[in-house]
Amino acid sequence: MQSLDIAKIIDDGPFGRARLVTVILCFLAVLVDGFDTQAIGYIAPALAADWHVAKSALAPVFASSLAGLMVGAFMFGSISDRKGRKFGLTLSVALFGVFSLMTAMTHSITALLVMRFLTGIGLGGVMPNAVSLTSEYAPSRVRSTVVMVMFCGFSLGAALGGVVSNSLLAHYSWRAVLIVGGLAPLLLAPVLLLALRESIDFMVEKQFPRARIKAALASIAPHALIPENALFERKTSMHARASIGKLFTEGRAALTLLLWIIFFMSLLELYFISNWLPLLLHQTGLDVGHAVMTSSLFQIGGTIGTLMLGRFIDRCKPFFVLGVVYIGAALFVFWLGLNVAGSTAVLSTAILCAGFCVVGGQIAANALAARSYPTAIRATGVGYAFGIGRIGSLVGPFLGGGLIALKWDPAHIFMLGAVPVLIASCAAMVIHSRSRGDYMKSEGRVSGKLEA
Repeated sequence: MQSLDIAKIIDDGPFGRARLVTVILCFLAVLVDGFDTQAIGYIAPALAADWHVAKSALAPVFASSLAGLMVGAFMFGSISDRKGRKFGLTLSVALFGVFSLMTAMTHSITALLVMRFLTGIGLGGVMPNAVSLTSEYAPSRVRSTVVMVMFCGFSLGAALGGVVSNSLLAHYSWRAVLIVGGLAPLLLAPVLLLALRESIDFMVEKQFPRARIKAALASIAPHALIPENALFERKTSMHARASIGKLFTEGRAALTLLLWIIFFMSLLELYFISNWLPLLLHQTGLDVGHAVMTSSLFQIGGTIGTLMLGRFIDRCKPFFVLGVVYIGAALFVFWLGLNVAGSTAVLSTAILCAGFCVVGGQIAANALAARSYPTAIRATGVGYAFGIGRIGSLVGPFLGGGLIALKWDPAHIFMLGAVPVLIASCAAMVIHSRSRGDYMKSEGRVSGKLEA
C-alpha cells in the first residue's frame, strides 16, 4: 500500500466549497454562541430593575454562566477528541439552546444562576470544537487567518446581541432576548448534524473506513491523486492518547503553561469589561438603550480587530504580534477609564479600540492555541486552554462586583482593567523570545520546543 500524508493533501489543496461550508457552519455556531454569552450582560440593567436587586447581586449570575463555560470547555474538549468534532459541536449547540429557553422562564436569582450555569456548559463546548474543526480543514498557509475569520462570528453575535437586545427591551422584556438566544441554536443544531463534515484528521486518527476518508479528501482536493489502496496517515502524533498529560510532554510544558496564563488573563479582561460595561455606562448617566448600544461597540471593534490581525498572525512572528496587541489593549482600556464620563464620541472611540485589541487578541490566541498542538490532542489542548481561561473569566465578574460594592467609580474600575492584559502581553512575549526557529507550515504548530 502507498502511504499518503493527509497533512500535505490538506495543505496543498484549494480552498474550495467543502472547506468554505465547514467554516461557515462553524461561524454560525460561534455566532449564536456569542449572542447568548453576551446576552446576560445586555439584559442586566433591565433585569436588575425588574427584580429590584442591586447591581452587585448579579455578579454570581455572571460567574455561574462562566463557571459552566469552564466545565463545558474541559468536558467537550476531551469528548470531542474521543467522539469527534462534529458530535461535540452539535451537542453543545443543542444543549445551550435548550437551557437558554429555560433561563427565560426563571423568576429568582437562584434559578437564574442554575440555568445560566447549565447554559454555560453548552456554550463552553462550542469554542474548542469550532476552532479545532476549522483549523483541521484550513491549509497551513492561511490557517490562523481562516480560524480568526471564523471566530468573527462570536464577536458579531455578541454585537448583534446588543442591537437585538435594545429592540426587544424597548418592545418586550429581557426574557425575549433569552428566548431568541435559545431558538437560534436549536434551529442550527439539525443543520450542523446534516451538513457539517467530520474532521479528516480525526477520521484518520480513529481509523474510520478508508472509503469515507477518501471521499472527504476528494471533496477538498479534487485534483489530488489518491490511489485505491492508499494508506492514510498523519505523520505526527498519530497514536497519541488525548489526555492532559500529553500537553506537558515533548517539550510542550512551558508553552502550555504560558498559553494558560494568556488565556486566564485575556478572558478575565474580556468578561470583566463585557459583563460590566453596560451597567457601568448606565451608572454614569446613560439610559439603558444607549448603554447597551454603546457597549456593543466593544464587540464591533473586536470583529474589526480579528479581520485585520489574521494575516499578521500568519505572516509575522505570531506571538510577538499577540504581545503587541495586548499592550495596545492595556493602553486603550486605561484610556476608556479616563474618558468613561467624557464625551460620547471619545467614549465610543475608546470602547471600539479596546474591543479591537481585547477581543481581537483573544481570538488570535484561540488560533495560536490550535496551531500549538498536534491533531491527536488539539481539541484537548484548546479545551484546557479555554478551561483555564474560564477560571479567569470567573474572576472578572466577581472583581467588578467587588469593586462596585466597595463604591469604586467606573473610571478607576476600568483603569485597573489594564493590568490583566499587560500580564498576557508578557506571557506572549516570553513564548516569542524563547521559541527556537520559525513556525511549522506542515503541521501548523509551534515548531521549536521552548528553551529551558
